[in-house]
Amino acid sequence: MKLTTKQILALKRKRGERNLTIDELANEVGISRFTVSRILHNDSQNLTSTTVKKVNDWIIDQYTTIN
Repeated sequence: MKLTTKQILALKRKRGERNLTIDELANEVGISRFTVSRILHNDSQNLTSTTVKKVNDWIIDQYTTIN
């Protein structure tokens, strides 16, 4: 599976807004830092459906939770 450009942009935007390191983002999303790094460098080809779901769930949670 693959993430869309909009999903990657949302991930990057929220990472920047919250000033998260790749390690911190990986821990919050529940995926490896290697996978996060690949995604952030626009290499989101061949991701598992579980990884895509975790990223989607994290993005949705970030946009629906009021801090």
